[in-house]
Amino acid sequence: MEFNEIIRELREERELNQTQLGKILNMHQMKISRMETGAAEPALNDIRALCTFYNVSADYLLGLPDLPYPKR
Repeated sequence: MEFNEIIRELREERELNQTQLGKILNMHQMKISRMETGAAEPALNDIRALCTFYNVSADYLLGLPDLPYPKR
């Protein structure tokens, strides 16, 4: 699953609309809409806010696998 799909799913699971989420995260509704449609990439601060609110890791939001990273 892609970032935009994941953040939309998390929002809908909590029965929030984009305006409500925007107020909670201090983001404009249009920014949330553009991230959910894939029209805009999130800033690092956006990822932090989403991770904190949803209590998930950045890896999860970014759709990275739960596999251990290779050692160098």
